[in-house]
Amino acid sequence: MGLGISRGNGTSERRDAGRVSGGRLRKALVVAGTVAAVAVVPSAAIATPGSGVTGTILAKGTSDGDLRIKPAKGDTDVTVRTITIAPGGTTGWHHHPGQVIVVVRSGTLTRTLDDCSLEVTPAGKAFIEPAGHKHRHLGRNLGTEPLVLYVSYLLPKGAPLSVDEEAPDCAQG
Repeated sequence: MGLGISRGNGTSERRDAGRVSGGRLRKALVVAGTVAAVAVVPSAAIATPGSGVTGTILAKGTSDGDLRIKPAKGDTDVTVRTITIAPGGTTGWHHHPGQVIVVVRSGTLTRTLDDCSLEVTPAGKAFIEPAGHKHRHLGRNLGTEPLVLYVSYLLPKGAPLSVDEEAPDCAQG
C-alpha cells in the first residue's frame, strides 16, 4: 500500500513506505558491516615491540638547507667511517668519486674549495660534498681540539674513498 504525499502544487507523488525504511536499513547494515570488518582486520598502525635490538647515535647534524643526494650510477659502495683531524692538521687537496655526507661531531671543519672560498662547519652541522674533480677541496682543523667527522661515502663500486689533487692556481703563492 502506498502513501499519498501532497506537494502543495496540486500534484501528488506516491512513495512506497517499505522502500524508505528499507533504504535506511540497508545503509545502517553497510555501516555496521564496515565497522565490524575494520575491527577484525589486522592494522598496520598497530606497532609491535622490538626485542634484542640496540642502536647508538654516533653523530647528529643539521644542514643549513636542502640536502640533494645523487647516488652513483650502477652498483654503489657505501662506506661509513670516522675521521679525526688533529689541531693544525689537513686532509690535503682531494676530491671524491661519489657524494660524501659529512656530520661534524666535534671541533670545527674549515674547507677551502676549488675557487679558494672558505666554508666553516662547526660541530652539530651536516653537509654533502659533491662528487668529481671539479669539486676538489682541502679540509683543515684550525682549532685547538681534535676535529671528529662522521663520513658516509656513496661511491661507484670499486672507487677509492678520495683521489689526491693538485692545489688550484688560486691557492698557490
